[in-house]
Amino acid sequence: MSEYLIDVRNLKQYFPIRSGWFGVKAVDDVSFCIKPGETLGLVGESGCGKTTVGRTILHLYKPTDGHILYKGEPVTSETVHKYRQEMQMVFQDPYSSLNPRMTVSDIVGEPLDIHSLYSTKKERAERITELLSLVGLNSDHARRYAHEFSGGQRQRIGIARALAVNPEFIVCDEPVSALDVSIQAQVINTFEDLQQKLGIAYLFIAHDLLVVKHISRRIAVMYLGRIVEIADADEVITHPAHPYTQSLISAIPIPDPKTARTRKRIPLEGDVPSPLNMPSGCAFRTRCRYATERCAQERPPLAEIETHYEEPACSAAGHDDARFLRRRRHGRRGL
Repeated sequence: MSEYLIDVRNLKQYFPIRSGWFGVKAVDDVSFCIKPGETLGLVGESGCGKTTVGRTILHLYKPTDGHILYKGEPVTSETVHKYRQEMQMVFQDPYSSLNPRMTVSDIVGEPLDIHSLYSTKKERAERITELLSLVGLNSDHARRYAHEFSGGQRQRIGIARALAVNPEFIVCDEPVSALDVSIQAQVINTFEDLQQKLGIAYLFIAHDLLVVKHISRRIAVMYLGRIVEIADADEVITHPAHPYTQSLISAIPIPDPKTARTRKRIPLEGDVPSPLNMPSGCAFRTRCRYATERCAQERPPLAEIETHYEEPACSAAGHDDARFLRRRRHGRRGL
């Protein structure tokens, strides 16, 4: 039995733009692991491949290459049906992810019907009421339709649907990005409460680094289909190693005006390269303040700095900044 619940190795997801030619490398050689009951946050700007990673793990997209292991067992197109109850997803848009023609009872009960998880209609109704209660809704909501609810309530319905089959792993695809800030906190707290009660592991995909830091034990940072840095959440926020991560951290708003004025912002130069015309070597070199000619020739591998892993774009180019060479004192936890 593997110590990891989810083990993703060298995952690739390429999309063809015309027959026989894979033009878009949405996910390119991504690897990470998630332990039971753990939350791994996945952050990066729009279009970097975060959602594609989550969908590919669940085989909503067939992987181009790589391996996905669940409790040490390979998940393939032939075997994925065995793991549908173990792995679920909460989608980003609480409006389009719920069928407007179905009542809440039918939406939450559909997984129960598909997997035959009840013996009588009474047992089904009791299970639906239990699921709604878990996410902060009541039994009266079961008879209503999705359009009668607010965005936060709809997302809770989506969470209840994912919980219906008692999964051990849930991909949370930007579940709070479409919600008001005040509602975001409530939904995040719901995820945390469910993790404590049920021991669920999450891959939590989001843009907001502070939200990800709050809920995640570790954070992985993506740029143009690759993970460039992965470490404990506090480590990534307080000691970002990769230049891209440093720029993201510097853009986090600070509520204290005095502190904000003294903080140095690290802007990124240029635009994000097109996935159809990726730069040679390091994909980040066109926006990196440390880039040299060597960066155009070599794509640096993910390197270990004890508990901290990062794609050392600058150290690969010979940059000698101590931040890229430091060694952590923490005990090694691994990926």
